[in-house]
Parts: sequence; structure tokens; C-alpha cells
Amino acid sequence: MSSRFLHSNRDHKFILKEWLDLDKVLNTERFKDGYSVEDMDFILDNALKGAREVIAPTCEDSDKIGSKFENGRVITPESTREAYFFIQDNGFCSSNYNPHDPSAVPLCVLWSMLEFIIGANPSLGTLYLAGGGAAGLIEDFGNETLKETFLPDMYSGKWAGTMALTEPSAGSEVGNVSTRAFPTDKPGVYKIKGSKCFISGGEQDFTENIIHLALARIEGARPGTAGISLFVIPKFIPDENGNPGKFNDVHCGGIEHKLGLKGNPTCVIDFGEDNDCIGYLLGDPPGEDGIGQGLAQMFNMMNEERLMTGLSATALAAIAYNNAADYARQRVQGKATANPKGGQVSIINHEDIRRMLLMQKAYIEAFRAMAISTFYLVDIKNNVDDAEIAKKARDRIEINTPLVKAFCSDYALTCISEALQVYGGYGFSEEYPVAELYRDARIYPIWEGTNYIQSMDLVGRKMTMKKGQLFADWLQDIIDFVEQNRNREGWEREFELLERAIKQYSEIQATLNAFRSEGKEAEIKIFATRVLHATGKLYAAKLLVEMALLAENKINELGREHFDYSFYHGKVASAKYFTRNVLPEIAALVDIIKEADCSAMDIEEAALGVTN
Repeated sequence: MSSRFLHSNRDHKFILKEWLDLDKVLNTERFKDGYSVEDMDFILDNALKGAREVIAPTCEDSDKIGSKFENGRVITPESTREAYFFIQDNGFCSSNYNPHDPSAVPLCVLWSMLEFIIGANPSLGTLYLAGGGAAGLIEDFGNETLKETFLPDMYSGKWAGTMALTEPSAGSEVGNVSTRAFPTDKPGVYKIKGSKCFISGGEQDFTENIIHLALARIEGARPGTAGISLFVIPKFIPDENGNPGKFNDVHCGGIEHKLGLKGNPTCVIDFGEDNDCIGYLLGDPPGEDGIGQGLAQMFNMMNEERLMTGLSATALAAIAYNNAADYARQRVQGKATANPKGGQVSIINHEDIRRMLLMQKAYIEAFRAMAISTFYLVDIKNNVDDAEIAKKARDRIEINTPLVKAFCSDYALTCISEALQVYGGYGFSEEYPVAELYRDARIYPIWEGTNYIQSMDLVGRKMTMKKGQLFADWLQDIIDFVEQNRNREGWEREFELLERAIKQYSEIQATLNAFRSEGKEAEIKIFATRVLHATGKLYAAKLLVEMALLAENKINELGREHFDYSFYHGKVASAKYFTRNVLPEIAALVDIIKEADCSAMDIEEAALGVTN
């Protein structure tokens, strides 16, 4: 079997119990009667157990059998359906978005659990993840009738949800949507006509209803993104008893044949083929100015979806790394450099294998820290009463979101590729797990706004918000950390490298500002992705060193004979490796960006590829 779930929750326990101040969230009004920090072991252990024993065995079916489209219907593997309801029935997903559910956990805890569940079967992810987000939009913007009609069954997972944004002629250009909404004689009720594509879970055969949250333009609204509205479009209109009733003229036109995530049906959805599709408006219709509320509403869900994407990439990279390390311990080949006349050794003793494994370990721990700590900030923003603390959290989330989405998903692919390399030729074989993980993970840099869009969001928008103060405050956190710890014994070199990287990064900022003042928009766009990567590396180094200092304190407290010594030692090694081997890459970008090379734009279009 190619699928092999191999994971641990030790790092998650470290993040939630030792690194983050989880009590700050657990003591809020929302969670004060729920769980304590001591409960995290039980929660994480059970999530890992469920992922290993129930969900992971379905991964093979998702990849090998996949979703089928026959006679207008989507057919999913039987095991997929069972795993979906296990996730929902055990409170691992949609019910956590119910603000009235006393058993809900903070998002940083939920997404720690979801790393295991996503890693166990990535194809299942969007089939349960979108429902909670869609329900949250109805919770935030729907009237009482919509809430009463849809939320109970969406929160329970009995009904699924989707986010229907993309159209064949309007991919990332959301403002070009052609789906239209026509008023009826009932306020808030519209006839919908249009098509959406790339809709994950847009059709499936295991929930009795699917609730689409779809963008459309009401007749007379402004063109572009300003005129978009958001609608609730059920596959079946609920009857007076709340059960699925009349079919709502929502058809699946087909599913995509994809590189990976084959068990997740990615659908073309047609609304109103027979002019009989009803949609319920969220919020208010456009006023005299023609401005709709849909885009702002959508981003309530979209920002969390982007964090989800980065964490999903982390989940797959972690499974690949753990499998590669396990294989390297078992695979015997070659002799140790230190003992060339001795017998053959496991390849984990070879220098380049060690380098590849430690590189993966360091990056993955940085991804995980970046993602979970940002969900923690969302918990702070949503639940802490202190307005100043909530504002600071909101500001940091603004900067972190494109980093988590793009930095993590881009470099997760690098990590998975290195994991595959550890196997040698066997890694390229579908008999081993990394080939599938690489295929499945390739979507994450594309999902929820391509990573170039994230880069332009960071460089073109976030860096200039509030006249640059928002980003300056974010960067100041890293500067303050260095100032407070620069004299830590044994860490002098790491803090010297961090300080140097901050100065180099400031040079990158100055060059970008010069481009802006000179109107050199093309230069900004050409370097945007690389600037985001440099930003991610700087932030990752800070997080890794911060956690390593805590780990070193634990080593000093517990001693080298303690059973947890290897874990804490590994945290120290990750930070030192990343700071000394990855962080210095920022220096190269300084020289590159100052060169301001525009060869990519100067080259004749006809010189790219082959023309007929």
C-alpha cells in the first residue's frame, strides 16, 4: 500500500502547552467553562488516534478509486463517506464553528487536530472543512430565518457546504463573475443563473443536502468586485419541517481529472439551467451606489481558508518527512564516512541524508508554528475583551495570512521533494507514500488565491497599510526579540545572523520603496514572490529560535537522561540549522533585487516557448 500515515503530536503539545499562552484564550468568556491546558494531551491523543485508525485507512481508496462522475452523479468511495461522518460526529470540524456549542475548542487547538486528520487523508479535507466556514458566513451575515433553516444541519455535518467563487472566465479576477441574481417578489430571495468551476465537494453522495455560498451580481449592481453579492444556494430547498425538499435546479456538469486529491470531487456546478434556482441573499442588496457586500463577506471565510491551505501543506510535508526518516533508518546501503572499512550502514548515517532530513524538520516546525500561532491570534482577536490586545492580534494576522498560505505551501513542496529524494528511485514509485503526497500537495500553492496573489497582497498592500505602520510593527516584534535575547549564552551566532538578516531585509524594503516612488510597478511584481519568501524565512527563523530557547531551558531542567531529551534537542537543532543555512539566503535577494533585472519582461514574447 502506498498510503502510510506516520505522525506524532509531540510538537503540537509543545506549541499549545509550552510555547503559546493558551490560558489567555481558555479563560475568555467563550471558553472559560470548557477545557484547560491539561486537557490538551487527551484532545490531541484522541485526534491522532482517530486519524491513524479510522481516517488513514481510507486514503488508499481516495487515491486509487477516487471520485467518479456517472449519469450526472458523483460517486465517492464508501470508506470516504464513513470517514466524513466520523470526523463530524466526533466534533473534529463543523460543530466547532457553532458559537453556542459548549464543547467547541479554540481554533489553534482545532487546527492542531486537523493537521493529523488532513494528513491522514488529504482528499477528504475540503469535504468537511468548507461546511464550517460556510456556516460561519450564515452565522455572521444571515437573518434569523436563514440561521434557523440551515445552521443546525450544517454545524452537525449532516449537510455539507461549499464556497462557489471561481468561474471559467473569472478565475482570480473575481470581479468578472458572470453569475447573475434576479429579484423575485420575495425580499432577499433571488433567481440565480450561472456556472462555477473548481468547486471542491460541489457534488457528492454522502450528505442529504449541499449548501453553496456563491458569488453573483444582482442586476443593476456595479461592475467589478464592488458590485458582488453573496448568496446561500441549497441543492434542495428545505421544506416546512427543515428536511430537503424541492430540487433547486443545481446541477453538476462534471468533475475534474486531477493530478492529486482524486477522492475530492472538484466540480463544475450549473445554477439555473431550467431557470428555477433560488438563492437567498446574505446581508443587504446593493444600494443606490450599486455596491454589494459579497466580497467583504467572502473574505471572512477566505482568510481562514488561506491559513487552512498553509496548514494542509504542512500536514502533507510532515507525513512525507516522517516516512522518509523511517525509511532512512531501515534502508541499508553504503558505508559510513567515519568507518569506510566497516560494514554497510543505514542511509540515515550518510551526510546528505541527514542534511535533507534536518532541512525538512526545520521547515516543517516553522510552518506549524507559523500556522498554529496565527490561528491563536485569531482566537485572541475573536474572544479577548481588551480592545488593544485584539487590535494587535488583528494587525499581526493581516501580515501572517499571506505568509502562512504562500510560504508554507511553496516550501512544503520543496520538503516533500526532498523526502522523495531520500528514497532514491523508490521514492518515484507509487508503491511508497511520498509520490502521492507530492501529487496531493501540488494544489496548495494554487488554492485560495495563487501564491503570486498572496505575494502581491503582502508587498503591494500589507506593507503599505496605514502608511507602512502595520508592517513596521510586525517587523518590530522580531527586532525586539533579538534585542532581548542577543546575549543568550551559546546563541551568539544565531542572533548575529538574525540581526544581519533584519538589516538585509530593511535594504529590500528600501529598494521596494524606491521602486514605488519611481513608479516601477513591474519591478515590484517581478520580485514579489521572492520578497514573500524572504519575509517567511525571517519570520520562521525568529519562531524557531524562540521555541529553541524554551527547549534549551527544558533540557537544562530535565537533563539529558530524560525521555523527552531527544525532542527538545531536536528543537534546538532545527533552529540552529535554519538560522545558519536558510536565513543567510536573504542576503542573496538583496543583491538580486538591487540589480532590478527585468529580463522576464524585456524578452520578446515569441522567444518564450514554441510558436506555431
